Amino acid sequence: MGRYVQLVMGPAGSGKSTYCATMMTHCQNIGRSVHLFNLDPAAEKFEYNPTIDIRDLITLEDVMEELQYGPNGGLIYCLEFLLNNMDWLEDELGEYEDDYLIIDCPGQIELYTHFPIMRRICECLQRMHFRICGVYLLESQFIQDNSKFFAGVMSAMSAMVSLEIPHINVLSKMDLLGKFKKRELERRAQIIVSYTCILS
Repeated sequence: MGRYVQLVMGPAGSGKSTYCATMMTHCQNIGRSVHLFNLDPAAEKFEYNPTIDIRDLITLEDVMEELQYGPNGGLIYCLEFLLNNMDWLEDELGEYEDDYLIIDCPGQIELYTHFPIMRRICECLQRMHFRICGVYLLESQFIQDNSKFFAGVMSAMSAMVSLEIPHINVLSKMDLLGKFKKRELERRAQIIVSYTCILS
């Protein structure tokens, strides 16, 4: 069948972990072999225990304590440490030949827009013969405010351009929109689609 990956990205609080849990439930219900890979060294709670966990290699708490880094610097250090120890990841992924992998990524969007870390991780996964699709979540409440909406669209576009992998934008938490006009929702969602089509 092959090796497939969903790289689940987006700002902190956009619903990535909830999305991952929903996908895990769906795949298990249809009998698809699926595994959750936690790529966030600061994560604490999961609805599904991850099969692969970067915290088995390095944790943000240890980095902050030992190196006196702040949260953002510590996170970058952790992911660079992973890149320098890709043999650990290859060993962890080696036994999942025909399985589906969902990667729950950290919420710092700088990792996708300002640093080449996530791109290098994608390149390493591709060398391991994984087919990768990026899923970028953006909280739907952002579309109610013009500045937040365009900031969200630009961050999604920046991640897509930086990673150069097939990319899907997802508006999450639709139930929190309340009485926002459906026509305005459709118009703004079409803008996101247009950006995706132009840059594909």
